[in-house]
Amino acid sequence: MNTRHFNQFPKPYLAYSKVIQGLIFKKPKLEKVLPQVEYVVDAFKVEQKHLKAYNQVCGFKNNGYIPAIYLAVLSQSLQMQMMTQEPFPFALLGLVHIRNQVKQFRKVGTNEQLSLSCQFGELKPHDKGLQFDFITTAKVAGEVVMQGVTTYLSRQKTSQTAPQTSNGNIDSTKKNDKGDQATPSYQLQQQWDIAENTGRRYAKISGDFNLIHIHAFTAKAFGFKQAIAHGMWTKARALAQLTLADAYEADVWFKLPLYLPSTVEFLTATSKESTDFLIQNKKNQKPHVAGTVKAR
Repeated sequence: MNTRHFNQFPKPYLAYSKVIQGLIFKKPKLEKVLPQVEYVVDAFKVEQKHLKAYNQVCGFKNNGYIPAIYLAVLSQSLQMQMMTQEPFPFALLGLVHIRNQVKQFRKVGTNEQLSLSCQFGELKPHDKGLQFDFITTAKVAGEVVMQGVTTYLSRQKTSQTAPQTSNGNIDSTKKNDKGDQATPSYQLQQQWDIAENTGRRYAKISGDFNLIHIHAFTAKAFGFKQAIAHGMWTKARALAQLTLADAYEADVWFKLPLYLPSTVEFLTATSKESTDFLIQNKKNQKPHVAGTVKAR
């Protein structure tokens, strides 16, 4: 595996010129194989001002620790570089973020020095195409403090099938020992009125200026009736409402688009082992995000 080292995170906008080229020029067909590369930022400390801005837009407290999902967001600049600088076999436009997993092994202080790496994971069949992972690892002095897996779907014709839901996302319902699906006993916790400018506010912090999130006008060009919220913002907003253990894992499936503006309901179901949560549309109860958090 080839490793490329960085002394700072690449600016996300540097990759967007190649994304725009994808609108103009058809990407040449490549063998459906993921590049065997690893991108590493060898040493960094989080920018306190940036972290505070992220916490504010997502709802986290400024408590002296770094939310694990914040490190996952930082890795997205490496992911963009990997998809634009390497022989990546899929068109970037149209990729669907379907799942995100984060594991925190211990709390990480805001003044600690970290390293962060990202590499491709497995390429797997999906009933609507092919799905693949990015694997992110954050370390402090060689100790793994966070791992993340980001799963994308590339929609395309395929003869292979995989266990997916009818809307194309990974099935997030639980099953009992008999194999029957069991829906958690959700209880309403909060109602959120999500503003129209949420996508722009989050894009400014995360660097993810995907046009489907920015404005209704640009989103319509890609088939959406309105702009939609970033999945990683929605996950962060949910995690910020929960009491998280020092070591935990959070697994989230992205369901139907969350249009901006919207009013949604945040529901939870807590057991001894875990807390399930759901973000659904208030008007029609259709799901946007479903996830599970459990202590490690």
